[in-house]
Amino acid sequence: MTKKNSLKIDTDLVFNILLETFPDARCELEFSTPFELLIATILSAQCTDERVNIVTASLFANANTPEGIISLGQQELENKIRSLGLFHNKAKNIFETSKILLKNFGGQVPKDVDLLRQLPGVGRKTANVVVSNAYGIPALAVDTHVFRVARRLGIAEGKTPQRVEEELKQIFPSEKWTLVHHLLIFQGRRICYARKPNCEECPLKGICAEIRNVE
Repeated sequence: MTKKNSLKIDTDLVFNILLETFPDARCELEFSTPFELLIATILSAQCTDERVNIVTASLFANANTPEGIISLGQQELENKIRSLGLFHNKAKNIFETSKILLKNFGGQVPKDVDLLRQLPGVGRKTANVVVSNAYGIPALAVDTHVFRVARRLGIAEGKTPQRVEEELKQIFPSEKWTLVHHLLIFQGRRICYARKPNCEECPLKGICAEIRNVE
């Protein structure tokens, strides 16, 4: 059955077009363990995944476990991530998170979103990214790309990331949540840019035109 939201947008069509356009949509942060993904996602705030991958390639070669981060020390951790924005706060959060994981979780990254959000530097988006991509648990992370694209398309109207997350989760079945997240990010990074979207090349331009006509 075709699903539509309150603006009567064919969300099944949106999903299928994006899947055809970006069949390789996936998490672009490079990781091999839940801990690596947690650290990479914390580091990705206000940074590109490409830049984070360069930094973590070096970092994880020396420290890719909570024990490794503690042994490295906060100052050396800062030195290794210095090329990223907000490196001081990120290093502090990662160091504290590593200590908490060792003390309370046996060094393992919890699979529960609420537990993850108790860790320094871990918000709702980061927690959802970790559980969905590291553990395969249905979750729908809303970053700036997902927030922007979903609202522009008209498949969500919320004025906050959490509200947009709730709307998208009502529209799409749970088994599609992670992929919806990746598809909307790919659309935002490759076509629907923040400042100047490439509407002429957009595979969804007909749908967006319908939205503008409704408005």
